[in-house]
Amino acid sequence: MHFEQQICEQIPHLQRYALALCRHPAEAEDLVQDCLERALRKRHLWRWGRLRPWLFRMLYHLYLNRRDSASQRREILSAEAGEELTTSANQQPHAECLRALEHIQNLPEDQRTALLLVVLEGTSYRETAGILGIQVGTLRSRLARARETLRRQEQVASKEAPPLRRVK
Repeated sequence: MHFEQQICEQIPHLQRYALALCRHPAEAEDLVQDCLERALRKRHLWRWGRLRPWLFRMLYHLYLNRRDSASQRREILSAEAGEELTTSANQQPHAECLRALEHIQNLPEDQRTALLLVVLEGTSYRETAGILGIQVGTLRSRLARARETLRRQEQVASKEAPPLRRVK
């Protein structure tokens, strides 16, 4: 199978992970586009093996670079405009889905990125650790902390939330 065909098979996975990281469809598409462009330019650096971890690692590093430069741009724009920038929230049809997404988004970034790769993309622990550039033991600790935080948040939310009534 040709290199380009292998990359094309990974595009839906890259798009899903990029959207989970960025939380904005246009930014996610730009991130995937940059990742694909870089992969094609740097194809000589890919060692024959599994392409997916190589692409995900590239996407993750591009995301980190964009996040850092975007936060600097926001600080400059906020200082110039004298006000904080805001964006409108996307509405989801189900309250439980919204709450779960909110809990995941509130996780520290290192835990969130690890959890999304393992749960959303189904990558192995070893692949995920390689993508994030950490040891497998560190990954397991991050996942355990993320899952425990999500459990605690769900318990607190279920106690605070008023019971929903079904309307016929």
